[in-house]
Amino acid sequence: MSLGIIPTTAHREQWPRETFHLYDNSLVSVELVSARVRITQPSEIALYARAFEELRQTAVHGAAARALVVKAIDSLGLG
Repeated sequence: MSLGIIPTTAHREQWPRETFHLYDNSLVSVELVSARVRITQPSEIALYARAFEELRQTAVHGAAARALVVKAIDSLGLG
């Protein structure tokens, strides 16, 4: 597991539309206000896998992610 943070300044082709969890290539769980949707159709799972990969590529990790968190804490006067 790794934590990635998408900077507000990052150029991205898409914005996250809903919260989803991708479980390998067998299941996607989508959280909606009224329900949780379980997706098992391979072609639909592939759409979520592509969306995840696009979001992952815009995220920063490690020291760069930590710097963003520290900057956010400092801007709130919590540091």
